[in-house]
Amino acid sequence: MPEVTADVRIRPLDELDLSGIVRIDEKITGIYRPDIWEQRVMFYTRRDPGASQVAEVAGNVVGFMLGDCRAGEFGLEEPSGWIERFGIDPDHRGKDLGRKLFDAACAHFRAEGAKSVRTLVDTNDTAVTGFLKAIGFGDSPLTALERQL
Repeated sequence: MPEVTADVRIRPLDELDLSGIVRIDEKITGIYRPDIWEQRVMFYTRRDPGASQVAEVAGNVVGFMLGDCRAGEFGLEEPSGWIERFGIDPDHRGKDLGRKLFDAACAHFRAEGAKSVRTLVDTNDTAVTGFLKAIGFGDSPLTALERQL
């Protein structure tokens, strides 16, 4: 069920939200990447409808959080919520939209039987790491490993 708070509407992602997400990403990164976002939006709207969320103000997408609920990955049989990507339009930051998006995604994850939510983060990205810690993320017994090819 969508949440409406002071003309901010939090609702599930829809394919029509693509242009808003592309606009937000371009404002944040300075790079126009419609193809990448089209792949991600289509993937998440099909994989787990209702998990990914957007924030709207006056009918315009001003924030998004993409994720899904899944089990059986990395040897974890219980369902877990996973957050992949998120962004808030710089003109709309400081209004708790990230937390509202996260709360809506978590409500979906709980309904799917998840007892935890996970993500990966570049520890050099202090803004993202700080946000994730502020909404309750902490260290995990899982460790991301990498090898150069």
